[in-house]
Amino acid sequence: MTGLTSFISHSNRTLRISLIGLLLTLCVSQSCKQESQELQLEVIIDNENSAEYVVYNLAREDSGKIDFKRPVSVQQVIGDSLVNVVFQLDSLADLVWLQNKQVGGKAKLVYKIKNDATPKLDYKIVKDVESSGNRILSLNNQPVLQYRYEMTYPPEGVDSLYAKSGFVHPIITLKGDTLTRIQAPDHYHHYGLWGPWTHTQIDGERVDFWNLREGMGTVLFKDFKSKVSGPVFSSFTAVQEHIDLKTKDSPQLALEEDLTIRLWNLQRADRYMFDYITNFSTPLKNGILFEAYRYGGGLGLRFHERWKADNCTVLTSEGKDRSSADGSNARWCIVSGESSDGKSTNGILFLSHPENRKHPEPMRVWPLDANGGRGDMFFEFCPIRHDEWKIEPNNTYNLRYRMVVFDGTLSAAEAENYWRAFANQPEIIVTKN
Repeated sequence: MTGLTSFISHSNRTLRISLIGLLLTLCVSQSCKQESQELQLEVIIDNENSAEYVVYNLAREDSGKIDFKRPVSVQQVIGDSLVNVVFQLDSLADLVWLQNKQVGGKAKLVYKIKNDATPKLDYKIVKDVESSGNRILSLNNQPVLQYRYEMTYPPEGVDSLYAKSGFVHPIITLKGDTLTRIQAPDHYHHYGLWGPWTHTQIDGERVDFWNLREGMGTVLFKDFKSKVSGPVFSSFTAVQEHIDLKTKDSPQLALEEDLTIRLWNLQRADRYMFDYITNFSTPLKNGILFEAYRYGGGLGLRFHERWKADNCTVLTSEGKDRSSADGSNARWCIVSGESSDGKSTNGILFLSHPENRKHPEPMRVWPLDANGGRGDMFFEFCPIRHDEWKIEPNNTYNLRYRMVVFDGTLSAAEAENYWRAFANQPEIIVTKN
């Protein structure tokens, strides 16, 4: 072997050894990097029997090296075991999962979040589909909520001014009972779950978006801004336009509203919950005034015709019943009535968020002798019940509500815990990153 050949051979061996060393170094470095991509959280729970949704943003500085663009797993530490947790990661890097176990007062739950190949419980049981002008939200393939985005017309012979889009109907319990009603002959402008404003003023002119028969105004669906489905929740945001029909030349946009409906999976056979969140603003240079009135805004719900004075009850957070709730204020309200088979009960728990205007919030509750003594049921959280509200241009206003739809019964203690869970996110402490 010549000197040159020997030198080349030796150089090649040295190069191979160097490359192997470099690869080993990179592998060790990568391994260390992967090992460091683990986050440990302590979640402080202070409720019993309630649905605690934990929300943690992976873009936070204290999230360490967790990369939310890569596969993520969530596990709960229970003794010496790690239990996979159903979670959902949204486009804002919010990691959302459910803690709905009874923990007996205050408790500390420990979770690990990793970038790894640990199998996720990633099955879509909360679904969102469009069909015949409706957006239908389902749990385990069972439709429970429907948002109507195409026009619904009144029965033949009834004024076409009652035509409407942009409302929720039906709301259905998990046992199959429909709880809402639309176009009742006594109030054709009632549309399930909806929230137009009633007595308003625009440049000194009265405009009513609620009582459609007067032709002053209406609220209509425009477009969908976003939609998402997953194992923890299904959500959409609809743009709704509050249209002033009294202007001389052509209708004008008085309010633009982003309505978000988010259906949560409680992993229960007897109840579910959903959020009703409205963000609205006005393009009018002089704004719009919501006058104080017993109806308007917030959210209103016309219940099914089977509920009357003798089979429907009300209980508020302040202890009011159906005879005393109207005009009072509350953090929550349970409306319950007889099931369709007459063998049980069902209903809805309404929750008002503490950041809402005039919280605890005023209510409109139909009295026992409503509608000619039948005692039909209507409920509304009404933020302008006692005080007017001036909506200024270039501002965005927000109202947040949550509803728990249940079969059977729901106690006052449970209602209080649901409200506390809605009002306050649990404390999260990062213990390892």
